[in-house]
Amino acid sequence: MKNSFIASVAIGLAITLGIVWLIFLFQKEGDSFVSRVTITQMNVNRVRKPAVAGAFYPDDKMELTAQLEQLFAEDEPLDTNGFIRAMVVPHAGYVYSGKTAAHAYKALSANVDKENRTALTVILIGSGHTVNVRGAVIDAHDRWETPLGEVAIATDIRDMLLHRSALFTVEKDAHREEHSLEVQVPFLQYSLSHFKILPILLNSATPDEMQQISHALASIDGDVVIIASSDLSHYPSYDDAKAADEKVIASIMSGEIGKLKNTLHQLAQSLIPQAVTFLCAQPAVEVALEVAQLWDAKESRFLHYSNSGDAPAGDKARVVGYTSLAFISQRKGNELVAEEKETLLRTARASVESYVKTAAIPHAQDGSFFLNQARGAFVTIKKNGILRGCIGRFEPDIPLLPLVSQMAIAAATEDHRFLPVSQEEIGELIYEISVLSPLRKIKDWREIEIGTHGVRVRKGSREGVFLPQVATENNWGLEEFMGELCSQKMGMASDCWKDPHAELYVFTAQVFGE
Repeated sequence: MKNSFIASVAIGLAITLGIVWLIFLFQKEGDSFVSRVTITQMNVNRVRKPAVAGAFYPDDKMELTAQLEQLFAEDEPLDTNGFIRAMVVPHAGYVYSGKTAAHAYKALSANVDKENRTALTVILIGSGHTVNVRGAVIDAHDRWETPLGEVAIATDIRDMLLHRSALFTVEKDAHREEHSLEVQVPFLQYSLSHFKILPILLNSATPDEMQQISHALASIDGDVVIIASSDLSHYPSYDDAKAADEKVIASIMSGEIGKLKNTLHQLAQSLIPQAVTFLCAQPAVEVALEVAQLWDAKESRFLHYSNSGDAPAGDKARVVGYTSLAFISQRKGNELVAEEKETLLRTARASVESYVKTAAIPHAQDGSFFLNQARGAFVTIKKNGILRGCIGRFEPDIPLLPLVSQMAIAAATEDHRFLPVSQEEIGELIYEISVLSPLRKIKDWREIEIGTHGVRVRKGSREGVFLPQVATENNWGLEEFMGELCSQKMGMASDCWKDPHAELYVFTAQVFGE
């Protein structure tokens, strides 16, 4: 009887608590139940909807296109010799800063066409106006939408940065209402054909963290442009703004972060009436300058200046300043220049000669940013035009320069197809180096481009690799190239690459030799 009573009480209590819990869940919109539903929906919705369409720029496609046509029609684009790698662009409403921003995107569009830049990644970096973020916060969506359509996020690069540094985080809320990056996207859609974006907000970080963020961004593989979204002086009079903005522009164009900081400090101390800031996204601009320097984009070009007082509805008593600037490099993407190639070739030869003669491995060192990045590489050694050894690594944990030293020695002494190189052969050897892009997994072998792509095939415990130049050197088509890869390198049937269980990866290479 007592046990029955206790059981009845327990059941009644459980029912009562369940009812109370359900009431709690449904009682208001901001409760935990609604929050969980919202999170679930957010995970399904991978597209960021525009936050300021209809305010900063038209929300109608035809009206927006017409406005962009007018903004782009006014002046001839900048003629550049080299590659635009970094820009500073304003982010106010199009009626205020649109003309200045158009100068930047017109220059970029002309540069992309002139240099045949067909696969561009655009890093959009700014400072949050509604949320004060810590570190580099990348947007979590997969695409951004504007009235002109959708733009893809460079999710592979986002994943790489998250893996590389804890200073990069991902969230949606910080970007949800932010205008400074969104307003750049219609300009990109109007002026470019093939590109992806990587939106990053950065408000506060220590100098050391800023440098780490900059180095991580500069190490991104491929053809990348970084655009710092920032306005200049806020709210001084028209003439005071022009005078202050001229100083800030000069300091930015110097490429020296220290000079920029000193200029901003001096302006802050000058107590210009009504002025509250002279560069609203200073951290973003500093990162863009550091990345530009690492990319050897040291040639700065002034594109345009205006302030809100120049607009038809502008108030000259209280203005915001705008500028567009470009930084140009002779280096495309992260391709090595002649001096860096020569350094690697000298290192390969010296390493083999030292090791074969004395068993000593020389210390390889160089100040180039690109030679000190962890990048995959193969070293090929030939004798009288015939292969003598070839070994490399795709995903090293050491910089490129010492990797080449190690792979050269390995190609000379560890390639199981050949006897180790002897001292008598040293003078007859010719070296070739292939610096690799990251591997990219493909779903269909038809994506392979002969002469452009190297290929790695993995099936079960076996794998094999051919560099891109192998097909060209042997005059092979796709079938023969892949068939030889399976049979020569993997010891499997020549059609193993067509097996649904085979994993296919492609990569490109910058190939150079003696």
